Amino acid sequence: MDDIDKKIESPCVRHCCLDDHDICLGCFRSLEEIKQWQTAANEQRQKILNNVASRKAQSKHSWYNIPKT
Repeated sequence: MDDIDKKIESPCVRHCCLDDHDICLGCFRSLEEIKQWQTAANEQRQKILNNVASRKAQSKHSWYNIPKT
């Protein structure tokens, strides 16, 4: 399979917890985006990742921000 044919990997980090707006606090995908991921083409996956990046930048509450002990 050529690089162009490879599927973009899921941003899932196995810390699934949905907030009040159905956004996962682990990977920042919406519930709808999580459900669509498996069948989404790379173009749609990239759009989802763009949404993820935007949400992550705006987030104050995620497991990424929990202090490490």
